[in-house]
Amino acid sequence: MTSPTPSPSPKPVIIVGAGLAGLVAAHELTLRNIPVLILDQENRSNLGGQAFWSLGGLFCVNSAQQRRLGIKDSRELALRDWFGSAQFTDEPKDHWPRKWAQAFVDFATDELEDYVKNLGLGFLYNVGWAERGDGRADGHGNSVPRFHLTWGTGPEVVRIFKEPLERKEQEGLVEFRFRHCVDQLVVDETTGRAIGVRGRVLQEDDSPRGVKSNRIDVETFEVFGSAVLVSSGGIGGNLEKVKKYWPTEKLGNMPKHFVIGVPAHVDGRMLDISAATGASVINRDRYWFYTEGLKNWNPIWPGHGIRVLPAPSSLWLDATGKRLPPFLFPGSDTLSTLKHISETGYAYSWFITNQTIIAREFALSGSEQNPDITGKSTWQVLMQRVFSKKGTTAVQNFIQYGEDFVVSQTSDLEELVKGMNELAAKTDDGGPPLSYAAIKDVVETRDGQFDNTYSKDAQAMLIHNARTYFPDKMSRVAVPHRLLDPKYGPLIAVRLNLLTRKTLGGIETNLKSNAMRPDGTPFPGLYAAGEVAGFGGGGVHGVASLEGTFLGGCIFSGRAAGRGIAEELLGGSEASS
Repeated sequence: MTSPTPSPSPKPVIIVGAGLAGLVAAHELTLRNIPVLILDQENRSNLGGQAFWSLGGLFCVNSAQQRRLGIKDSRELALRDWFGSAQFTDEPKDHWPRKWAQAFVDFATDELEDYVKNLGLGFLYNVGWAERGDGRADGHGNSVPRFHLTWGTGPEVVRIFKEPLERKEQEGLVEFRFRHCVDQLVVDETTGRAIGVRGRVLQEDDSPRGVKSNRIDVETFEVFGSAVLVSSGGIGGNLEKVKKYWPTEKLGNMPKHFVIGVPAHVDGRMLDISAATGASVINRDRYWFYTEGLKNWNPIWPGHGIRVLPAPSSLWLDATGKRLPPFLFPGSDTLSTLKHISETGYAYSWFITNQTIIAREFALSGSEQNPDITGKSTWQVLMQRVFSKKGTTAVQNFIQYGEDFVVSQTSDLEELVKGMNELAAKTDDGGPPLSYAAIKDVVETRDGQFDNTYSKDAQAMLIHNARTYFPDKMSRVAVPHRLLDPKYGPLIAVRLNLLTRKTLGGIETNLKSNAMRPDGTPFPGLYAAGEVAGFGGGGVHGVASLEGTFLGGCIFSGRAAGRGIAEELLGGSEASS
């Protein structure tokens, strides 16, 4: 017996922001025959928001892929890792984030894999090991590999929600209005309920996805609906806001320079607009910024930076040439490394590495930097990532055209240091000169720990440990060796810039993605999902992420919003049908 189709709601649910969280919420609403109006300040080319640019990693626990690879994971282990990284307090600002963390780990264990696979998503065979940790069993990091890479990267994650909505658009259940910039949330003065939005229609702009668009006003608009969902993203493209909330105690001095990991329209405007309307916005000083940024030689947006996703073998030095201490190794503890670098007074650091390590261990963030996976070409994946001695084409392009690479074709360390000094002198704040003698001592000391398969060096132990995981041994982590061994050359130095990316705080929400007021009561009719909600609750990650949790957080919080709104509008039985 089939359930009766619920009658359409008389007014649409208004969704502010056409990123992944908004699309997921809209998908859930349209499954229940609830009309949706999606507003976005950019053009249709930007549908899907930041998720489109992503590598497509999802945090799953005890998945079929993990079990196939012999990875023993569990809800309990994942929750312990999450709480060890999050460092939640007993303060009110962590009340809902803590509840969201528990709920997300349950979702990642019980539902996420099936939820996306049922919509047509597939994963790469290998499960990646991101944020390998700070060396403590109860500290930050993933105890096991959990980064499930989407076959098709970010565009595929967007596609599985976009295509059903475009079909609903043809049926009239969904309406998109692009180039609509929201300036105000409308609240009913009698009931206190969010009932609509006001803003400006911007001049048409056919710029490609990610390119900075115009802000020329054409006219104003006002729309009303049955509920309002804010899913507008974070603040990573707005350095003034980043500076305003920068947590010096947690992350060191505010760096003078960043490369920018998101387009200019990721401006955080809706956080302030929501707060001005009476929503609780919490944990605004929690960021997830990266330390391995490259200046994009072929930029799409202003200051465009690309992140290196490194495996553990490169030697990491600060701007003065000192080796970073344990456990600040590549791919291990992002925010502790960020704080350490910020406290040096310079906004960059160095990798000293070689061609062998780069070929095996350098992956680049972004769907556009991984056309083999984005294009679902098994042949190209094998040729560029398993059998190549030079790395992917995108990595080779950065070495050839990017300004952050120094190559010594003769594997001469003195020549390499000379090139590093020449590059440092060109930095915006004029980096300190490096001593060849001091760098030589650091490199040789490191190399002396690689003559045996055992060592007292923590980084050497990390490398050997990583290679006990078969996929890492086959395609991700290079054979342990001396950096100065010429057969693994040429020697390469990489200047790593600090890179803006994610906002970990945001609009406080309950588990139905209903926004909260500062007094702890729900804000009627107002919902928030995705990065603008700190990916759920106003800060589901606490102070640090385990990776793969951003897209997953958009999916989980967007799903919760769609189902929560449906429950409010239709009642429990119809909403769950």
